Amino acid sequence: MAQTTTTPWDPADHLHTHEDMAAYLEAALEDGDPALVAAALGDIARAKGMTGVSRAAGVGRESLYKALSASGNPEFATVLKVIRALGLRLHASPARNETAS
Repeated sequence: MAQTTTTPWDPADHLHTHEDMAAYLEAALEDGDPALVAAALGDIARAKGMTGVSRAAGVGRESLYKALSASGNPEFATVLKVIRALGLRLHASPARNETAS
């Protein structure tokens, strides 16, 4: 029986432009899983360079790695700082064209 050879896949290796990063984060946000959103932010931060992102966000590099892991639980303020440091913005839009009453 032939053996299958696998290689590790890292999303950070495929996030080259701000458009790539925004689309990746958007997909994670649409999923709605907070752990997935944190992990996606971590992938994007690694793609941009975690040291520079942590410095721009004003958060320690080790703390940022931990907060943006799949098991991390970053505070919302940290998420906003990281998004700003990544050069991204969050937008809100109505779900299914519903209006608030």
